[in-house]
Amino acid sequence: MGSCLSISLSCDAIVSRCWNSVFGREPYVRKLRENLQALSTSLQELKSLKNDVQRKVELAERQPRLKRLERVNNWILSVEALETEMNEVIVSHSTQEIEKLCCGGYCSKNYRSSYKYGKKVARKLGEVEALKSKGVFEEVATESLPTALVDVKPSEPTVGMEPIFYQVWSHVEDEQVGMIGLYGMGGVGKTTLLTQIHNNFNRTRNDFNLVIWIVVSKGHKIEVIQDKIGKKIGLSSGEWKLKEQHEKAEDIFRILNTKKFVLLMDDLWEPVELTKVGVPVPDSRNKFKIVFTTRSEEVCGHMDAQKKIKVGCLTWDKAWNLFQEKVGKETLLLHPDILELAEIVANECGGLPLALITVGRVMACKKTPQEWKHAGNVLRRYASEFSGMGDKVFPLLKFSYDSLPSQKVRSCFLYCALFPEDFVILKDDLVYFWMCEDILDEYGNVEEAKNESYHIIGTLLTSCLLEDEGDSVKMHDVIRDMALWLACDLGKEGENILVDTGAYRAPNIAKWKNAKRVSLMGSSGIKCLDEKPRSPNLFTLFLRGSFLKRIVDDFFDFMPTLQVLDLSENVLITQLPTGVANLVSLQHLNLSNTGIEWLPVELAACARLKYLNLEHTLRLDYVPPNLLSSFPLLKVLRILDCGSSNRVFFYNEKTMIDELQGLKHLDVLSLTVGGTSCFQNLDSHHILVTCTLTLCLKGEDYENPSSYLDLSDVAKANMKYLDTLQIKHVVDVYSTWITRLENQNCFLGLQFVKVVNCRNLKNLEWLVFAPNLIRLYVYCCSKMTRILGLNTTETTPFAKLTVLRLSTLPHLLRICENPLPIPFLKKIVIYECPVLTRLPLNSSSAQTSNLIIEGEEKWWNGLEWEDQAARNAFLPCFRPCK
Repeated sequence: MGSCLSISLSCDAIVSRCWNSVFGREPYVRKLRENLQALSTSLQELKSLKNDVQRKVELAERQPRLKRLERVNNWILSVEALETEMNEVIVSHSTQEIEKLCCGGYCSKNYRSSYKYGKKVARKLGEVEALKSKGVFEEVATESLPTALVDVKPSEPTVGMEPIFYQVWSHVEDEQVGMIGLYGMGGVGKTTLLTQIHNNFNRTRNDFNLVIWIVVSKGHKIEVIQDKIGKKIGLSSGEWKLKEQHEKAEDIFRILNTKKFVLLMDDLWEPVELTKVGVPVPDSRNKFKIVFTTRSEEVCGHMDAQKKIKVGCLTWDKAWNLFQEKVGKETLLLHPDILELAEIVANECGGLPLALITVGRVMACKKTPQEWKHAGNVLRRYASEFSGMGDKVFPLLKFSYDSLPSQKVRSCFLYCALFPEDFVILKDDLVYFWMCEDILDEYGNVEEAKNESYHIIGTLLTSCLLEDEGDSVKMHDVIRDMALWLACDLGKEGENILVDTGAYRAPNIAKWKNAKRVSLMGSSGIKCLDEKPRSPNLFTLFLRGSFLKRIVDDFFDFMPTLQVLDLSENVLITQLPTGVANLVSLQHLNLSNTGIEWLPVELAACARLKYLNLEHTLRLDYVPPNLLSSFPLLKVLRILDCGSSNRVFFYNEKTMIDELQGLKHLDVLSLTVGGTSCFQNLDSHHILVTCTLTLCLKGEDYENPSSYLDLSDVAKANMKYLDTLQIKHVVDVYSTWITRLENQNCFLGLQFVKVVNCRNLKNLEWLVFAPNLIRLYVYCCSKMTRILGLNTTETTPFAKLTVLRLSTLPHLLRICENPLPIPFLKKIVIYECPVLTRLPLNSSSAQTSNLIIEGEEKWWNGLEWEDQAARNAFLPCFRPCK
């Protein structure tokens, strides 16, 4: 009996628990609709409460040194987290669970599922109510203790960049400067410099209360920049990130406009539209600061930077210090020869910090002179094969190449790699190369091609892929190495080039087969070109500045597409091969400064020639009659000092006129004549009206000048585009008539004047009628006392002058009587002018900060100045003559 009773009690317990469980669950199902409605209402009230608290927090944080309370911040974060969960509870499943209810909501088609969901809703309702009760704060922020303005970023030390750092920081402290742009080539240290600027806000006393650092990078999006800034100023909630772009901009502007902020933006490739981001534009009133880095000077312009600062490569002494630091003294002192070899290796880095650091670290473990010699050779000839260059340095620089606006501009950039290291490339030379190549072959005249070429050159300069040298450009050594690396990589795309400048022997002719462009410039070891290459795709061949003596006659037999041939500065070569007749596509031929003695009649076969340069071929004494008429498309003819042009090339003035009149498309002409009477016969000819002219009026004998020139013939000829005028080895130049000249516009286009060895010439007063003069050189005129006349008050001469060179003028007293503003003057060179005691400069003309004055130190010390202020202004400009 006892056993039966025991079993009965166990069954009762089980039934009781089941009964309680069923009736305990019933409210979660029965009240599901009611709880869902309550949860939705309560959640909306919680959101409103959070928004009210958040507004109070943002308003408080606009006050200096106020920071939100940690419990307030934790409460806001808890609400945001709960909001995210509620989306799933209410939005995702509510409709589905309501549809399962039946019997007036007292039962469910899936009782277990409805119970679980109802219980979850009830629990969340409790959590919402609990958060609402905790969301009442008497204060939301408190005064914070002084903290660091920025979190210090790790950075390489700015070795050798201290002067530019202080320059930038002085502008940061200048209340009148709001926008500062740092630009320069890749790897030059812009990011390192900006990092040092960032970290310096902790090290100096300043009244900024917010410093923001963001990396922008290529292909930036406004929303991404907004999110980065938002994170820095407390706008990083999930809800905020879902806002529209214009709403984010309003929020960012509202906060930043109440703070004195600094925005540091690294690596801009395109301008950032600050108003779309929501960043207030700095001005002298609000004292905000924006500092950014970019590889493009053009970006600085688009960003309205008030200060554009170029971050250049290091000078040699600073570059050498950085290189030694990376290599380490222990390695450099292992062998007495290593230090000298290390200088050679460091020099190949061209002062580029990225290259110096990369190469220096690689060489830190090289302990023998042989390894250092090998490194120097590899960097000089095959830099891409040096460890770290092809996989670290060049890819970083390649971003600048990839960002160029078109394939045409990229091709022009690669073209500049044909020239040797440190070669100064005349901008006009590039114009004529590109004009006669397939790069710019669509332009009808030289002026159009020149405009497009200078636009491309400007693009490469602002992208820091070329360096400006006035009328020339130069390619940095490491940039050139990168271009050659690119050309090899792009060979399959038609950019294949073969460059072996400074070679000791001609490359194997097998390498010429697929080349589009070949450059052997400055190859001192190449004396003869005896082999016959097959180059069906060759467009350009540079042999300039070599020591060539001979080219075999059939060398050009298999170059049907060759358009540019540059043989200039080969002083040992005396004749062209007759095989030049096979160059049926040739458009550009440069034989200047060669030892050519005669031109072959076969040259007439090059009927497509557009550019012919025979300047300074002093030994040229035979040219086939009517050769020029074989080139009907000729646009550029340069025969300055070409075997004395009027005597050898044209035989006499009548022949010269006939030859020139046959060149209907000529745009550019340079020539030397022994007198001015020929211009009387060319009075109305199109060449004088339409051609850009370089004219040399030259006597025959340097030692005993005997010719007399009357410039009235030149002026009356109405040479509208006379660009350059040289006067050499004549006794006197008559110009007293010029002040009475009716046509005083005769020298409007004149930009360069050079006067040499005119022994009776006393002044150049006619230059007052050359308002666009850029360069003036006057040498060896023994009786010259003044450059301009006594009275220059009615005109402003030399308004555009950039370079003035005066040498061996023993009686020169004054350049002109009155001081001149000379706003564009960059260089004055005075040598052996002992009685020139005053320059045409005063305090008001000291407007150009880049002026350099070269001369003997004794002469400089004896100069007279208008006052001490004028002397002090120009004292830093002086450089003693070497």
